[in-house]
Amino acid sequence: MNIFTDLFYRAKDFFFPGACALCSDFLTAPTEIRSSLCRNCVSDLEKVTQNQGSKCNLCGKPLISEIDTCLPCRNTEPLTSERSYERLWVLFPYIGKYRKLLTEYKFGKNLAIANFFAEKIVEEIKICVTTEVPELKDACFVPVPPRPGKIKENGWDQIEHLIKQMKKIPGCLPVKHCLKRKKSKVQKMLNREQRLENLKGRVYFTGKQKPANEQVFILIDDVITTGSTIEVCAAALKAGGAKKVYGLCLFYD
Repeated sequence: MNIFTDLFYRAKDFFFPGACALCSDFLTAPTEIRSSLCRNCVSDLEKVTQNQGSKCNLCGKPLISEIDTCLPCRNTEPLTSERSYERLWVLFPYIGKYRKLLTEYKFGKNLAIANFFAEKIVEEIKICVTTEVPELKDACFVPVPPRPGKIKENGWDQIEHLIKQMKKIPGCLPVKHCLKRKKSKVQKMLNREQRLENLKGRVYFTGKQKPANEQVFILIDDVITTGSTIEVCAAALKAGGAKKVYGLCLFYD
């Protein structure tokens, strides 16, 4: 997003905060205006997330009776055994109010919503460090690179704006922009195997030397559908010298 477009949307959000992005109630408190979400909707989002229980390590979807890995991911063998990332966390399902929330942010360019997403990501990683994966305290965030031409077409990159908001939060892990993506077909209508083939060799590590002092990475993306983008990006980081790669997405589809 160029500087003039960015200033326009920031000014619009500040002077005309309007209504909650989900329920359309009028926003009054500064914290509500900052995220474009009323406190009731934020509370509902957090309750649903907290009650999801265990999730699949590979796709982030809630587990029903399985342990660690859901049945669909198990059925993608031998692809499962070839995963380049250790584990994936996903915050929300891509349905109902959650789908509307991402639509308002990604296509409606409601920039304030990024503040909510950023806080949830940083909070989730802090919990993971304390309860599950202590080595994440020394990790580094890496945004999934946009498709070439995307910024020119859409005027901005929603992941890059999210990263900027994350960096403003005290205690946020450092961010490293070390992946780039070559031109490829749009992924939307492709299945997992086709997506992997489409991205093969098109995401690459851009560091001048292997990241010896930053060996743990956390990839950040908005939606996971088949896991192919996270997989290809993780493989590129491993090729660049990363010891371990994790992933965190906002939504699972």
